[in-house]
Amino acid sequence: MRYKIVIDSCGELVEKWKDSPAVERASLTLTVDDEDIIDDDTFDQAYFLKRVAESPNCPKSSCPSPERYMSAYDCEAEHVYAVTLSSELSGSYNSAVLGMNLLKETHPDKKIHVFNSHSASVGQTLIALKIEECEEQGMEFEEVIKKVDAYISEQNTYFVLETLETLRKNGRLSNLKAFVATALKIKPVMGSTPEGTIVQLDQARGMNKAVMKMVDYVVERTPNPAEKVLGISHCNCPARAQAVKEAILERIPVKDVVLLDTAGVSSMYANDGGIIIAM
Repeated sequence: MRYKIVIDSCGELVEKWKDSPAVERASLTLTVDDEDIIDDDTFDQAYFLKRVAESPNCPKSSCPSPERYMSAYDCEAEHVYAVTLSSELSGSYNSAVLGMNLLKETHPDKKIHVFNSHSASVGQTLIALKIEECEEQGMEFEEVIKKVDAYISEQNTYFVLETLETLRKNGRLSNLKAFVATALKIKPVMGSTPEGTIVQLDQARGMNKAVMKMVDYVVERTPNPAEKVLGISHCNCPARAQAVKEAILERIPVKDVVLLDTAGVSSMYANDGGIIIAM
């Protein structure tokens, strides 16, 4: 096997990866009250969203251990890559780097690289697809790293939330602000910085208007869109995701579209009805 991609479970897997030896998921653990839920193939989104809605507490996540990453790296592949959610949002990146250093103690010549996505969810998916594309073209290890780093630096991530409850529960939004925003049906349009932190870009009254504002940002901030893949993840709202896809494609051409349902960690961030776009 020439290469292997290890992607933490905040990144959604495209269908072809689910049975592929070249792609492995490193699962995070989600905790709602006293219940631990592993973000793997057994994850039940409907059950998780129900538990989150019923709980007065904010759900939490814990990243894969360095030993978990080390075991994923310990394989016959010549080139091994890890793609983690933004180091500003999780300890997954640091854990992946520690796992690499642990393996290199006994396998110093093993070629391993950990990519900090500076993103999450489908943004990670697109990065893994870029690694796959470069490897399938026969690029050398160092050239793949260079190409993918450049891709990450140009990628933008956006999202709109149906509910602000998770932001309220984890203290990022005061109870009063959350109440006023909910009463007025104000929906924030969020995005990521180049460093991988989350910022509010805009807001609108009503989900449909907020989603269309997000589409505006995608269209206006994407140079050479015909050369790029549009990634969309949705949390339990396929019709909304399809509408977003069509709204973008009406205005700009793209190379390809990846449309996925959110996995566990992404479902925790986006919550029921949320939409995430990366491009």
